Amino acid sequence: MTTVVSSPVQKEGSSGAVVGVFAILVLALLFIYFGIPALRSMGNPQINVPAPVINMPDKVDVNVKQAP
Repeated sequence: MTTVVSSPVQKEGSSGAVVGVFAILVLALLFIYFGIPALRSMGNPQINVPAPVINMPDKVDVNVKQAP
């Protein structure tokens, strides 16, 4: 005895591809409308780096005596 399983016939349409392209188009338009202005409004990041502290003596002794 042989069992035959018939699979449903698939249509020759590409409605899934059309829906996918439409979804990508909608996401791209939303990014252009909302994302780019939001990125521009952020502005430049403010990085505060403290200046180095240099301690200078009031006097510098430049008299160097060399041993004979």
